[in-house]
Amino acid sequence: MKCSVVILNWNGVDMLRRYLPSVVANTKAEGVEVVVADNGSTDDSLQVVATFPSVRILRMPENHGFAGGYNEALAQIDSEYSVLLNSDVEVTENWLQPLLDYMDCHSDVAAVQPKVLSWTSKEEHLKNPTQAIRFEHAGAAGGYMDILGYPFCRGRVVNYVEEDKGQYDTTTEIFWATGACMCVRTSVYKELGGLDDEFFAHMEEIDLCWRMQCRGYKIACVPQSVVYHLGGGALSYNNPRKTYLNFRNNLLMIYKNAPAKILWRIMLVRFAMDNAAILQMLVTKQKENAMAAFRARKDYCKMRRTASFRAKRKENMEKMIVMFPATIAHRSIVFDFYLRKKRTL
Repeated sequence: MKCSVVILNWNGVDMLRRYLPSVVANTKAEGVEVVVADNGSTDDSLQVVATFPSVRILRMPENHGFAGGYNEALAQIDSEYSVLLNSDVEVTENWLQPLLDYMDCHSDVAAVQPKVLSWTSKEEHLKNPTQAIRFEHAGAAGGYMDILGYPFCRGRVVNYVEEDKGQYDTTTEIFWATGACMCVRTSVYKELGGLDDEFFAHMEEIDLCWRMQCRGYKIACVPQSVVYHLGGGALSYNNPRKTYLNFRNNLLMIYKNAPAKILWRIMLVRFAMDNAAILQMLVTKQKENAMAAFRARKDYCKMRRTASFRAKRKENMEKMIVMFPATIAHRSIVFDFYLRKKRTL
């Protein structure tokens, strides 16, 4: 099998009804299959999937989270390439071939992503053509990371999302590919142990891409492929659970992958910046999010002391070929955004 497009689902029957038809209709190439990996759903998800005979179902008895779910699913996949595709993504005609063609021609590339646009803005544009189509927050036209470990994208910096005017329609090397739609070499995914299931969800794809690059592989965005992502399908952007996972997992990712030479310098600065963010949440009456961020820092401190995370860091340092991937920005995106008012790359 050339490629398996794997959609991870947990009680996402509404998403499957809305978006699975586009995946089935636009993913019909020879040697390509569509797979729904179900994380122990208790709704009518499997009944909906069963109405698409060409779709293979992988049943898992319980919810392993985003990271663990994909690890369980890809352990059962033998295709050369695997696409990790969110259930709230609408794909377009010929969306897959540009990704596969690029991977075929670049053996040193371990993962690629398409251009990811906002499904909501597309729907608004269809109703009113004067409304612009915007990039989607999670991935946009390719992800990067600043020197302090904050992720950002071509087309999205902090919370500012650009209109798509074709300004990022060039294929380029990036730091991370979005977990909303990421095409990976299945063998490399397994070689690196896949997504870190202790993350459960959020930032796990950035952690994987960091490991890939440190071991000599590259990541790219191929904007000739276009998909539309609803975003916030599982958790809304201001949900305290999302705040908790983003704060905690971002720190865990840095701990796992940053060389000792800069690790503790980064963590000292991040301690101050995270506390400032918590204070800002309290001032703006976001008490639940502030408490979530505080718990995240506390749990990060516990988790990094565990034998599991110490072993992960040790392995990453021992197998590191590239210490500082060129796709890490040597500046603070937070400083640029809030003090220099820089909203775009």
